[in-house]
Amino acid sequence: MPDQTLSLTQDQRLSMVLAPQLRQSLEMLQAPVMELRAMLRAELDSNPVLEEAPTRAEIAAPEPVADKNAGAPEPHEEMNFRKEFDVLAKLDDEWRDYFFSEREARPFTIQDAERRNFIFDSASRCESLQEHLLEQLGLVELSAADQRTGELIVGSINEDGYLTAPVEELSQSTGVSVQRMSELLRVVREFDPPGIGARDLRECLLLQLERLGKGDGLPARIVQNHLDHLAAHKFPEIARALRVGVEAVQSAAAFISTLTPKPGQAYNTDTSPYITPEVVVHKDGERYVVILNDDDLPHLRISKHYRQLMDDKATPANVKQYIAEKVRSSAFLIRSLHQRQHTIYRIASEIVREQQAFFEHGVSRLRPLTMAQVAAAVGLHETTISRAVAGKHMQTPAGIFEMKYFFTSGLSAGNGQTISNKAAQDVIAALVAEENASKPISDQAIQKRLNAQGITVARRTIAKYRQILKIPSSHLRKRY
Repeated sequence: MPDQTLSLTQDQRLSMVLAPQLRQSLEMLQAPVMELRAMLRAELDSNPVLEEAPTRAEIAAPEPVADKNAGAPEPHEEMNFRKEFDVLAKLDDEWRDYFFSEREARPFTIQDAERRNFIFDSASRCESLQEHLLEQLGLVELSAADQRTGELIVGSINEDGYLTAPVEELSQSTGVSVQRMSELLRVVREFDPPGIGARDLRECLLLQLERLGKGDGLPARIVQNHLDHLAAHKFPEIARALRVGVEAVQSAAAFISTLTPKPGQAYNTDTSPYITPEVVVHKDGERYVVILNDDDLPHLRISKHYRQLMDDKATPANVKQYIAEKVRSSAFLIRSLHQRQHTIYRIASEIVREQQAFFEHGVSRLRPLTMAQVAAAVGLHETTISRAVAGKHMQTPAGIFEMKYFFTSGLSAGNGQTISNKAAQDVIAALVAEENASKPISDQAIQKRLNAQGITVARRTIAKYRQILKIPSSHLRKRY
């Protein structure tokens, strides 16, 4: 066996590493407007050289600004303070031209503070499921020990309204008998909403049927013994097993569908995400105008105080060096922000130019469009387009859409024309909406109808589009 030894060696190799400034620029490009605002606020807090201008502005359509000094400073370039400040002053002027102000900022008054506090105080907070159940538990006449046990049961109910721990496990952890624990669970199951405290879907539906006085009816028999067949819409099999008509089974299934499979979801306190459109599109005469939504973005500039410190001969050299580093960082941040806005504006303008028929006539006129096409039109790389539209939204006369919504592949529509896959999905949804419920149209029949319209699409593609649209198969859509 050869000897094994440890040794230190050196070798040289080339590797690509993103510079911190370039990484920051990419993060700014990819961040939605709300995240970008948080990034800029954090930079304002950490960089004393930066300050926010005292005006609120609205972005107008920017024109490309040719500035040979707009790139990041070379890492080994010595800084000429006077020259750098002149460049920054020029950038600040360009930034003012880039924005146009409709009103000057007014001071924050006492009335503004009162109005702000009123808005926060009047904001409603949804009651959680646990709070709702504990409030009802407090109205039941129970001993102190039973109250604690009831609180344990309520705490074991998840956000969907189901009991997550077996009664035996709860009994063992508390020392309360299984019989008493079951009795208290029955008390909790009498609470609102109906079906609360069930261990599975079958039990949840049965509890709701019992509360409605249908615990012995046909719907309860179906749920108790044929829930799997019900999920698969196998109504004839259920009818034969229960010796009733198919129409009766279908009527019972329609009633069961009105029940709540997750009773606790009504008290879900999760709020919907707040979307701020990155771009606003409105019609001006015969053309569509693109405006960047920058109302909430701070207008950054270099503080005059630090310019004066740099001009002051009494300022120590180490202080000037510190200010110089912060100035470099601030200059790149402002340039990156300017470039980000200009990039998004160019991409949005190209989307609007290509999809003008969509804004006029709807999804049926959405044109196939790829990121490669937009990249070639605006002179950017395809990956830059992908980063720029990620997580961003566009407010249009037709509604608010993700910017990625407008990038779709195409299908042949005859006569050398192509339509987007979303337009094909819209046609499929319309065909299903018009079908006879007793004889739903199959994927093969949908394929034939699309082919008759000149749209060439495979049957497996239709099945994929159905899944995207959340349309069940023809077997599950059938009504007897």
